[in-house]
Amino acid sequence: MDYLQAIVLAIIEGITEFLPVSSTGHMIIASSFFGISHDEFTKLFTIVIQLGTILSVVVLYFKRFFQSFDFYFKLLVAFIPAVVFGLLFSKKIDALLENPVTVAVSLLVGGIVLLKVDDWFSKETEVATSQEISYATAFKIGLFQCLAMVPGVSRSGASIVGGMTQKLSRTTAAEFSFFLAVPTMLGATAKKCYDYYKDGFVLTHDQINFLIIGNIVGFIVALIAIKSFIGFLSKNGFKLFGYYRIVVGIALLVIHFCIQKLDVI
Repeated sequence: MDYLQAIVLAIIEGITEFLPVSSTGHMIIASSFFGISHDEFTKLFTIVIQLGTILSVVVLYFKRFFQSFDFYFKLLVAFIPAVVFGLLFSKKIDALLENPVTVAVSLLVGGIVLLKVDDWFSKETEVATSQEISYATAFKIGLFQCLAMVPGVSRSGASIVGGMTQKLSRTTAAEFSFFLAVPTMLGATAKKCYDYYKDGFVLTHDQINFLIIGNIVGFIVALIAIKSFIGFLSKNGFKLFGYYRIVVGIALLVIHFCIQKLDVI
């Protein structure tokens, strides 16, 4: 990895983290395109630079994020499933990060789901603000978020759809997904850093700089992406993201199997 690649990856992270298109999937695709090896630092980089993107949530929603202890407890309840599943399946999740077919299939299936979401939940919603979300609803949304541990599923997409199954409006579901990203990404970063050092790895000077630059760039890009996404989602729904995911998923599968066939020849 060089500095230009770190910046490009951070831009991709900032754009895709809060869109229902899978930031992890896009980071894996971009890393493969650049020929960046899927070593331990690359895995660490893709997780740690998410800190910059989630900081944008705190900045954009400052007043609403620091609203009440009850709100924090709801986020904690929603976060619990990710903690449990993350600790139980961390090694298997790392293995999936190296499998482009998993990403492609997840993008494809998720795209089909997004094409139908607006029709499935077209009825009038009952939960209009994040303050109205119950603890039970928060926990169920947290369970949906766990689906995103499979690369290509999309954390924001899974949690937004999870919210809509609980009669949240599209905007409210998206905003709660943004809020939930804060403890989720903080926890994932802490776990990944702990594992990295536990396994005997030490960051070099350049690697530290990559992480700093990645977080700064991700923060700036995410500020723009969040505001744009909320406006687009409230007016247009999920269909465009569904078509995008399907096209990318099919393209990845075609490329992967063509490369495999060439290798055999």
